[in-house]
Amino acid sequence: MILKSLSLLNYKNFDAINFKFDDKINCFVGHNGVGKTNILDAIYHLSFGKSYFNPITSQNINHGADFFVIDGLYTKEEREEKVIISAKRGQKKVIKRNGKAYDTFSEHIGFLPLVIISPADRDLITEGSDTRRKFIDGVISQSDPSYLSCLLKYSKTLSQRNSLLKYFAVNNTFDTTTLEIYNQQLHEYGSIIYTKRTAFLDTFIPIFIKRYQTISSGKENVSLSYQSRLSENDLLSLLEQNISKDRTLQYTSVGIHKDDLSLEIEGFPIKKFGSQGQQKSFLIALKLAQFDCIKQHSKVNPILLLDDIFDKLDEKRVEHIIELVDDQNFGQLFISDTHADRTENVVKKISQSYKIIKL
Repeated sequence: MILKSLSLLNYKNFDAINFKFDDKINCFVGHNGVGKTNILDAIYHLSFGKSYFNPITSQNINHGADFFVIDGLYTKEEREEKVIISAKRGQKKVIKRNGKAYDTFSEHIGFLPLVIISPADRDLITEGSDTRRKFIDGVISQSDPSYLSCLLKYSKTLSQRNSLLKYFAVNNTFDTTTLEIYNQQLHEYGSIIYTKRTAFLDTFIPIFIKRYQTISSGKENVSLSYQSRLSENDLLSLLEQNISKDRTLQYTSVGIHKDDLSLEIEGFPIKKFGSQGQQKSFLIALKLAQFDCIKQHSKVNPILLLDDIFDKLDEKRVEHIIELVDDQNFGQLFISDTHADRTENVVKKISQSYKIIKL
């Protein structure tokens, strides 16, 4: 799968700009603030129907404009595919593929597989469990539409159950019949999600560890483990056991929406004990393992976006990353960097065609 060209109209800091891309490596170079990351974000937007950095649609429209348009032309399996995303202030965003609008955005997820590696990924280490769950869910959803559907149903049911718990508290009442219906639905959807997350991580974790070992030259041991109370008991039992607590809190305190990933280096949390370089290597290994898993399921090379990844990495680790992408297992690559010379020196070592785009 190749992104051949990109046109932006009123997207973030760009009024109107067009790009034609190399089939292998494309490097955006320039000072901070010129819009390098915004271009990568537009490419991400075409795959996921939303910005990676700011999910509020109106805030992605150029100041002074009423709308934005992102237009991408791809070749996939020897066919041309045109994807256009447009948004107007006060109106619903529209995603069109070859001129036909999608009924729901979820239909588009997975059609243009993509992985982004960005400084913003540090949230996976520093922020709460919600960020890490979104990471797992995002990887699985790109290759399993039924998982995304189940996740949406679970979220809707969870919201309804939480509203019911608030209603009970406000009106000083309690209705076990309605609650049991929501419990059963959460159990049904949650069990499927838990099973799929477990199966995915059984495959993902060894790939991640292997990627990290390559980047770090095998100098450090890292681990990744899935934490879920569903490993102790089924969700229906957990919901019934925690009903008194839920009524007091007025929200659902147990379920797959509370799951987490434990990230460790040498047996300790990487958040507290990992250096900046180790944390960045950890995140890059996570994303490269994500790439491997999506490719394995989709049979397509995802587009890979590398946003400012050379910063805070020593030369040896940069070389290892470049060696990793210097083979036919990777497809099209987009890189942003503030140092044009550094970028060109790095990509020259890769036996692939490349294009330097100065902004």
